[in-house]
Formats: sequence, structure tokens, C-alpha cells
Amino acid sequence: MTTRILIADDQAMVRGGLRLILEDQPDLTVVGEAADGAEAVTLARRLRPDVSLIDIRMPRLDGIEVTRALAGPDVPDPLRVVIVTTFDLDEYVYGALRAGAAGFILKDAGPALLVEAVRAASTGDALISPSITVRLIKHLAPANAPAAAEPAVPLSERETEVVRAIAKGRTNHELAADLFISLSTVKSHLASIQMKLALRNRVEIVAWAWESGLVGPTNGRRAR
Repeated sequence: MTTRILIADDQAMVRGGLRLILEDQPDLTVVGEAADGAEAVTLARRLRPDVSLIDIRMPRLDGIEVTRALAGPDVPDPLRVVIVTTFDLDEYVYGALRAGAAGFILKDAGPALLVEAVRAASTGDALISPSITVRLIKHLAPANAPAAAEPAVPLSERETEVVRAIAKGRTNHELAADLFISLSTVKSHLASIQMKLALRNRVEIVAWAWESGLVGPTNGRRAR
């Protein structure tokens, strides 16, 4: 199957570069380009791409607003949005994550990571650039985040290990190797974690881990 992609960025050269990288892959095709946030929302709703690559800073609507409109918790049929940004220390990245983004990577991360992020999003998974994850946890003050929801059913010790690893940017394969478990067991743990925390994907798991103090500067206290 071919994955259909929408690119939204206010710089034509960036859009062109992303298109060249993506369409070099036989299973990826770009179905539309938007030069601002409002156009991105309109095109995405009309074209229904499998994945939308959205820049953070754009005219009319920024990437957070676009993400919330396309993938937010109140959207009945959400689209998959991946943030592609230059701002690895910018709180906008965290805002987009909470707005429903299925992943976020840096523009200088390289073609391989871009392609991997698109493929992950298209299958319902998410790819978080490890460097962004670490910087978010290290530099964003917990006081700026809403309190994490307390799970009705506490996480098990192994599930807590998995959450910490995800918050550090570990992929499913890396998790399986680190914890000496099978890939299917990793996916089972992820499904259980998402159910207990009422979260949709691993990006939201990272946000919860940060908000709860399970990782980052406040990791000395227990998670809720």
C-alpha cells in the first residue's frame, strides 16, 4: 500500500526538500502541500492523507492549532500528524504533543528518520526523536504542565519500566532488547499502559511520564 502524505510548511524550499525525500520511497507519495496552517487544515480535511507533516511556526494557524484541529481529543475521526520542527527546546513541541501529534522529529534529523516517522505514524505507532524527548524532559519546567491524571489501576513495575524507556525515546525493538522480552510482549505492555492511563499513543505516554514526575528533574518523587 502507498502512504499518502500532506506537507505543511511556510517555506517552499523545505516543502520541496521533504517531497524529494519522501517520494524517493516506493511506498510514499505526497498528495498535497500547504503554505500556512489554515490551508493545511482545509487540505487535510479534504484529502484525508494517511500522515500530515506539520511545521510548528506557520502563518494564520500555527502547528499546535493545526494539530488540535486535525488530531485533537475532540476530533471524531482524527488524522495522524507528525510535527517536523527546528525547535528542539521549544515548548511548542510539547503543546503539539498534547494536542494529539503522533510524533515529532527535527528537520535536521536526516532522511532516514523522516521516512521512519511517516511509516510509524501510518501504522498507528509513533516515532519521537530521542534528542527532542530528552530536551523536553530536561528543560521544560513541570510547573508549566497540567497535573497528570492518576490511573484508576496502578501500573505494574514492568509497565513503569516500559514508560521510563519510552520517555527516553526507546523504540519497541530497543525495549525488547533492553528488557529481554519479545516484541509482542512489548506491544502487550504498551496496550495495557494506554488502557490504564486512557492514552492514545506512545507520544501521550511520554507527556504523562513527564507530567507525573516519573522521569525528568522531578523523578525523585513517585509517579501518580
